[in-house]
Amino acid sequence: MSEWPRLLLLLALAGIAVTVLGSAAIWLMDEERRIGRALKRVLKGPPEAVILAPGRGRGAGFNFSAGVMAVAWDSGAWLLPYRVDELVGAELIVDGQVLARVHRGESRLALDQAVEHAARVTLRLIFDDPYHPDFDLDLWLAGDETRRRASSPSDAVQEANQWLARAEAILRRPIAPHTVGPRAPEPDDEVEDEPPFYLDDDERLP
Repeated sequence: MSEWPRLLLLLALAGIAVTVLGSAAIWLMDEERRIGRALKRVLKGPPEAVILAPGRGRGAGFNFSAGVMAVAWDSGAWLLPYRVDELVGAELIVDGQVLARVHRGESRLALDQAVEHAARVTLRLIFDDPYHPDFDLDLWLAGDETRRRASSPSDAVQEANQWLARAEAILRRPIAPHTVGPRAPEPDDEVEDEPPFYLDDDERLP
């Protein structure tokens, strides 16, 4: 009978260890943290602004001091970096209709209506790149209200509108001279024994 207390203690310690390890794994694999870590790596520092498409593994971030931005998908497994002057526009799309937009050389179409209900709210970033001309972030989709950290269509529209303001501030800046470098590989490309993070000048990140 003296072995039972020891056995129960070992079982309790094993349960605690499994719980701690599971919690740590969940924390590390959290979508927001994974994208944040990936953006920090490719932007050469913490992003100064980040936007995420919750539950869809997509995001985008800026590092204004370095003059670079990046878009991420597959929860940060794939990223595509851009110079900030390659951003040429952004659009707020609600249920297939463009409600607000900003483009280089054009007057801004400001959001002039409130959105309380929507099936889809998308922020589209548009780049001067023939291979990857745009990147969509679905900030709200029908059914998102059942998510654990649910927001609302109006919250998604407000967040997208704030990013339109950031895009407008970038587009007002004069375009600096630059040297064009190769683009990062396609997500379907097979890259063996190489990290999936590349800069425009083909400089490998550590």
